[in-house]
Amino acid sequence: MAETGKNTTSQGKPGAEASPAEAYVVKDPEAFARNVARMLEELGKAASAWVEPREKGEVADTMSEPMTDMVKTFSKVGEYWLSDPKRAIEAQTSLLTGYFDMWSQSVKRMSGEDTTPRPKSRDKRFSDPDWEDNPFFEFLKNAYFLTSDWANKLVADSEGLDEHTRHKAAFYMSQITSALSPANFVATNPELYKEMVATNGENLVRGMHMLAEDIAAGKGELKLRQSDASKFAVGENVAVSPGKVIAQDDICQIIQYDPATETVLKRPLLIVPPWINKFYILDLNPKKSFIGWAVEQGHTVFVISWVNPDRRHANKDWEAYSREGISFALDTIEQATGEREVNAIGYCVGGTLLAATLALHAQVGDTRIATATFFTTQTDFTYAGDLKVFVDEDQITSIETAMEKNGYLDGSKMATAFNMLRASDLIWPYVVNNYLKGKDPMPFDLLYWNSDATRMPAANHSFYLRNCYLENNLSEGRMKLAGKTLNLADVKIPVYNLATKEDHIAPARSAYIGGKLFGGDVTYVMAGSGHIAGVVNPPEAGKYQFWSDGPKNAEFDDWVAGAKETPGSWWTHWDEWIRSKSDEQVPARQPGGDKLTAIEDAPGSYVRAQV
Repeated sequence: MAETGKNTTSQGKPGAEASPAEAYVVKDPEAFARNVARMLEELGKAASAWVEPREKGEVADTMSEPMTDMVKTFSKVGEYWLSDPKRAIEAQTSLLTGYFDMWSQSVKRMSGEDTTPRPKSRDKRFSDPDWEDNPFFEFLKNAYFLTSDWANKLVADSEGLDEHTRHKAAFYMSQITSALSPANFVATNPELYKEMVATNGENLVRGMHMLAEDIAAGKGELKLRQSDASKFAVGENVAVSPGKVIAQDDICQIIQYDPATETVLKRPLLIVPPWINKFYILDLNPKKSFIGWAVEQGHTVFVISWVNPDRRHANKDWEAYSREGISFALDTIEQATGEREVNAIGYCVGGTLLAATLALHAQVGDTRIATATFFTTQTDFTYAGDLKVFVDEDQITSIETAMEKNGYLDGSKMATAFNMLRASDLIWPYVVNNYLKGKDPMPFDLLYWNSDATRMPAANHSFYLRNCYLENNLSEGRMKLAGKTLNLADVKIPVYNLATKEDHIAPARSAYIGGKLFGGDVTYVMAGSGHIAGVVNPPEAGKYQFWSDGPKNAEFDDWVAGAKETPGSWWTHWDEWIRSKSDEQVPARQPGGDKLTAIEDAPGSYVRAQV
């Protein structure tokens, strides 16, 4: 088999320069035909894996509802453009003119009239040189960009749409344009086409085999593999910081980590992670572990490890997660250390729950949490980003109906929603790599964690969607918890409010505005990068930067303009902030102290439970 780039003749003999078209010509038609047959066989297995659970009633298709919503949304965009014939003609003319100009440029290039070098695309999907050098593929790429830009502009320029409909239309359009990229198809992607020719189609055989495996692993749904999961095991090479589970109830386990210093801060540190994902994002490995780093700085670290719920937890709502999670952890810490005052951290929705709990504590006189740190947390959901696309009365009602059957929302549904927020990074590159190139994904601990999904209890998830995303009750002083109406202005303790600049889940603006609702002193810090990488950024890595010390009480844009940029990690800045509130030291504490007996080694059994 001739390899691309070697000096061969069209017959594969050395000594002559290969034609650029050589890489696109099948060298062994018989082998290629055999592999096509094998590919179709594997594709049939994939179809069977998809059909069988549906025939047995084990899986109910839910695609019709989002498709119906998408059609409704786009129909409103269409109404605007079609309601005025002149406007519709202008839109069509704009597209056709763009095509004509592009065609003229392509003809000039093919005839040698235009030799002006083209700037290389920074889009990773189009990195193969033939996207620039081959007129056919260059034309496909340019036509794709022209059409997708035109379609996105139609949405942006549609007048009379309410903000939610406009947001949904833009989001759905981004999903369509990501899916229809010529980079996603063998016939229109030069890299994939050449790979198919070079292997006589063996890549597609491997790819369809992996597709069948992934549908079977998802029990009738595609469980897209983003990392080589065989290279990771919780408690063996991820989540390995030494510690003990010292208490547990129906909702969580409480982990206390072994000390690494002779003395520690008197105030213990409680971490409240999101239950939408597993806590070990903060303990991926020794080099990336915020938990391990905090222990090394002299913090006595406690972490809530949430249960992966099943139908028994259907009625566990936010009050249950507050009382049986955060309050249970505070009780456990007091038993293990004798300390009533703690520093608390809440990450993402764990931070939203922590904020609501603090407002509840303020009303009942519970002063055990002395400082609060929020990682990429929203308390005001006005600018909550693309996740709001999935939240309106119809969609929430649909989710609630689906949860009634089992008492929970399957973790794969949330994982898919999060992946859709960055489909061009988290979906289509893996579709191309796995199923079209036929290659296993690389081992990557963060993406392994990302795929380690958790379920959501029905009552909890319904409360969250309605009170936060739909009605914004916490910011408006309307959220009720344990019979109390919560007001974040009642929270007077010092707050460290960390956002990340490129966050697509809890946008930096949203976190900043929400931080203004607290009644005490709030230190706002914005880290570089996104929802995960901006938080999990150890000082030793020397990556990114953070902004701090912006003007007090400013609007968000003014704060950013006036903030001080510091290279590297915000972790040390946070540690200095914590110590500025109380730096009293005591001898290091062992897990459980004298009163609690360890149940099992960290990271515990709850985090190992699979969906």
